[in-house]
Parts: sequence; structure tokens; C-alpha cells
Amino acid sequence: MAHKPVGSGSSFSISGTSAQSIIIPKKTDTLRVVSVNSDCFVAIGTNPISTNTDYYVSANTSETISIGQVKSQKVVGVITGTSTIINFPEGTDSPFNVGDSIQLTGISPIGINTNFAIVSSVDSSSGFDGYYSTRLTLNWDTSSQSTPTNSVGELREVFKVSGKSSGSSGALYVQQVQVSGVAWWD
Repeated sequence: MAHKPVGSGSSFSISGTSAQSIIIPKKTDTLRVVSVNSDCFVAIGTNPISTNTDYYVSANTSETISIGQVKSQKVVGVITGTSTIINFPEGTDSPFNVGDSIQLTGISPIGINTNFAIVSSVDSSSGFDGYYSTRLTLNWDTSSQSTPTNSVGELREVFKVSGKSSGSSGALYVQQVQVSGVAWWD
């Protein structure tokens, strides 16, 4: 099986207490994890905390884990406030759900952008003034920002990885990958 790296990899120390990676923008559906010097339990999510019941990776081995569908969408409008409203192009649909963690990029001024916010609502109203899932609200306070001078950007789902060793300390390396050439045996 061949792996093609996608984006930058990340690593962090693991011990008997759960530790987390940095925020990672989701760009593929597969994550490769390598546990160095220690067995490791791995969890993936918005703010994951690894326990002894999570995905197990043996010391000095690697595993590929499916992390689900990639969610991203072009942004064509931003309304600032104590919550931030995001508009998508007409005729498109929001791939995001309430509770998804996201990253907003490409908007000016840059203070409107965020590495991490949570989707608090998706407007699926219909009718003459409806948004038909082309608008959502983030729990991101942009009330101190000036009116956007550029409202065209991107919204992308993000995640974190957590790891907890089964005893000794070590490191966990994570890298999004594309997988090809899966072998089938009888």
C-alpha cells in the first residue's frame, strides 16, 4: 500500500496522561499515525481525550485510520458580530452540521479568520427570503472587527488527535495521507 502525504505532519509527546495535537485542517479522509517507543491509545475529534478504550496502536508501528468525509466550502459573505454569520454561494449547500469544528481563512481583515470555531446553527429556511442551507452561524465573536473588505474565503472542517501511552513515554506522529494500491489476499 502506498501513502501520499497531504499537508504537513505533526507530532507530540505521549505519556500516561492524554495529550493533544495542534488543530489540523481536514484535507483527506485518512490519517496515518505512528507511535514511537510506547503503545498508544488514539482518539480523534474536536477536543478528544484518549482513554484506554480508544484505538490502540502498538509501539513502533503505524496504522491508517479513516477520519471521515472532507468538508469545505467557498465563503462569499461574512457578517460580523458576537456570533459570525457565513454565507455560501447561491445554489450550493452547507456540508457542515451543528457542532462541527471549522477554520475560516481568506477574509480581510485577518482578525475575522479563525483556526477554530464551532458551527452553532445552519439556516435551512425556505421561501422568498430563505437561505436553503447557504448560511450558517459560528460561535466566533468578531464584533470588534471592522466590516470585511474581502468576504471571499474558505470554511474547512478541522480536528485534533489525542494520544495516551499505556505506560512508558513516547511520541505520536500524525500525517494525513491518500492511500493507493491496497492489496487483497485470499
